[in-house]
Order: sequence, then structure tokens, then C-alpha cells
Amino acid sequence: MIRQSLAAFILFSGVSFAADVIPGVGPTGEIKQVQTGFEFTEGPASDSQGNLYFTDIPKNRIHKLDSAGALSVFVEPSGHCNGLMIVGDRLLACEMDGRLKEFSLKDAKETVLSDKHGDKRFNAPNDLVIDQTGGIYFTDPRFRAPDPWPQGKEAVYYRAADGKVTRLIEDRKAPNGVILSTDEKTLYVVPSMEKEMWAYPVEAPGKLGAPKLLCELKQAPGATNGGGDGLTIDTAGNLYITSALGIQVVSADGKILGVIAFPEQPANVTFGGADRKTLYVTARKSLYSVSMEATGHAFPGLKAAE
Repeated sequence: MIRQSLAAFILFSGVSFAADVIPGVGPTGEIKQVQTGFEFTEGPASDSQGNLYFTDIPKNRIHKLDSAGALSVFVEPSGHCNGLMIVGDRLLACEMDGRLKEFSLKDAKETVLSDKHGDKRFNAPNDLVIDQTGGIYFTDPRFRAPDPWPQGKEAVYYRAADGKVTRLIEDRKAPNGVILSTDEKTLYVVPSMEKEMWAYPVEAPGKLGAPKLLCELKQAPGATNGGGDGLTIDTAGNLYITSALGIQVVSADGKILGVIAFPEQPANVTFGGADRKTLYVTARKSLYSVSMEATGHAFPGLKAAE
């Protein structure tokens, strides 16, 4: 069924701006600026207690916003961490200084999971998702990488639970956001320098089939090939892709259901809160939140770690 988007106006700091209210999705409330004054926010990730973690890449920090709304520094320096994901008591992290790693949520102890492919360090790991075998898919574009790029290619990798790293994709322009479908049978890859968003069938953990075009993102005025950045997914399988226009909500069959605009251009997004019905958005210098009708999907990850 094709959903109809309704034009609405979201009030923010006394200024209203157009957004789409999508039946079954939302938003259902006002967009709120939760915190501001950062340099460049990224990587929001929530736990089951309603705490939120996110990064400020230039400041070299991971922040924690607890369920009561108190902000603190969880890790500094972070290695310029970008994308984060929580599974069990671990915070998985893409370090743009060249490593895939994790932190204990109990004491912030750091463990390096992988720092190279072949005999060379990664370019600058960007975003990740863990599957139910404990394997991690992660992107490695050129943003913040040394010149020349250590790997010589922008790519998507898979780190199996036993530590083996395999390069899976190397023909996307700036592969950035990455996430699995709710049944983990499809891997979605969001390039930053292509308007096309891609879906790869997962034939087995770490083994992908031929890509299929999911959709082409709507373009900002004057843009012709603007891509996406980060993304998240709800329990219905809808994707929430950050872009220059805002968050473009895309159904599992590739229909763009609507665009949720924000005062600043969003970089990444996740569902959080105790009921996973709050959308948290990292957007340049700020962190925003908005209540949704949809519920965010929670990846179980390796079940032995729960």
C-alpha cells in the first residue's frame, strides 16, 4: 500500500518549517533541540535503558546523554570515532583514525577489534552494523583518511566473529551509512556521492549477492547527485536516511514516503528512549529529538553477548 504524506509545519524556536507527516511513521510532536554547541555530531546509538551515546568528531569525544537528560563525556580522546552501535554491554565504534573497536559500557574500557585489511590500516571507518552471528559490516570511505588512502579503495568490509576481515564491496562512491534489514537478509549501503541507494541480498554472513537499486534520493535545489549519510530502520522495515533535505523515509520496497526536515542538516539518526519511539538526530552542531509513531528496530547482535 502506498502511503500518503501530509504537509505539516513543525515549530522550532518560534519558527515553523515544512515537513512531512507520514501515516504510521510520524512525527507526532515538535522537533526539539536537545543539546547544542558541538563541532560536528555523529553516530547516535541508544541502549535499552534510554541512554544515548553520540560522537563529536572534531572534538575527539563520545558523549553520553542519560535517560534523565544529563550530558557527560563518555570517552576522550576517542580516536575521532564516528558511527556507533550498542549490543549488550558493548559500544561498537568506527574510529576514523583507522580502527574498528568497542568500549565496555560499564567502565569505557577499549578493545580493538580490527585495524587493518591485508597489511595496511583502514582508511577511516565510518559506520557499522552487527549481525546475529557477531559479525560486523562496516564502511571505510575516504573522509578524514590520510592521503594517499591507505587501502587505495573506498570499501565495505565484514569482520566475522572470529576476527577475519573480508572486503565485500569496492565499487561505491564514498560508501557511508550501512544497516541490515530487520530479518538480516538484506544489507543496505548509503553512498555519500551517489543519489542511488543500494540493497545487497545477504546469502550468508559476510557473503553478498548482486546489488539492487533501492531508490534514488530526492535532491536539494541545485544538486544533481547528492547522496546520503547515516541511517536507521524501524520495525516495519522503513529506512530513515539522512540527506541535505533532511531525513528521507524509504519503505523496504524503495518508495520514498516523505522527508522530515530539521533546522540543521542531519548526519545520522537512531531510535531511542525506553520505548524506542523517539528519533534522535545528530545534525552539525546539535542533537535533536522528535517523537514518532513508528518504533525503532533493535538489533540483537551476537546473542551470547546479551
